[in-house]
Order: sequence, then C-alpha cells, then structure tokens
Amino acid sequence: MGFTLWLLTFLGMEGMAWLTHKYIMHGFMWRWHESHHVHHKNPLEKNDLFSVVFGIASTLTIILGAEIPALWPLFPIGLGIATYGLFYFIFHDIIVHRRIKIKYKATSRYMKRIMKAHYVHHEVHTKDGAEAFGFLYAPKKFE
Repeated sequence: MGFTLWLLTFLGMEGMAWLTHKYIMHGFMWRWHESHHVHHKNPLEKNDLFSVVFGIASTLTIILGAEIPALWPLFPIGLGIATYGLFYFIFHDIIVHRRIKIKYKATSRYMKRIMKAHYVHHEVHTKDGAEAFGFLYAPKKFE
C-alpha cells in the first residue's frame, strides 16, 4: 500500500505542478515566478522560494507520517512529493537551465519533447500568454 501511495503521489504531482505553474506561478504569485522568466546572472532567483515552500510541505508530511501511526499514509505521500521534487530539480534546474554545469545532450524523443516544451514556455517573458506548463510531460505537439 505504501509503494502504491508513493507512486500515485509521484505521478499525480505532474498534474499538481501543472496547475500550480499555470494558475499560481503565472497568477497571483507572478512576483516570485517572474524572476525565472527574465535573464539574469544571479545564482538564485526569487522563484527558488517555491522549492522551499514545496520542500517544507514534503518534509512536514514525511515527519507526520513517520511519527504519528494513524497518519502513516502521509509518509509515502511525502516521499512521492520529494521524489517528484528531485526529478524536477534534475530535469528543470540541471538539464534544461544548466544551473549546475554538466555535459548533456538529449537523444531520446521524450527528453527532446519535454525540453522543447520548456523552451517554448520561456519564449514568453510575461505573466500571460505562455503555454506548456508541465515539467515531466509535454504533449506530442512539441516534438
């Protein structure tokens, strides 16, 4: 049961990330997210505060699930959120935006598609008008 909760949470996080990105980051929290849509040379940006918020939520969920037996389902749910966060960090911050310098060239259709979708998203530097709000999934139109 724990593995199933972890997996469902991990998979469901793409939908949550899409909704959060489209309606919160490109909505009332644009003041934080805007820093991610403008070119700068700073190692950190205000947008990184979202990772802090999601990391705290994941950590608290894991702790509550581990410490309170009646809340045990929160443990694998928190791990699913954390796993998604790790995949997001590797894909978004390292592979796409090269915030940590690595040598990587996308060769699979999947990686090329999600990277192209993210680059299309960043062609818009304003709150409105962007598309492709997912992180680990992109529609086939971005092939």
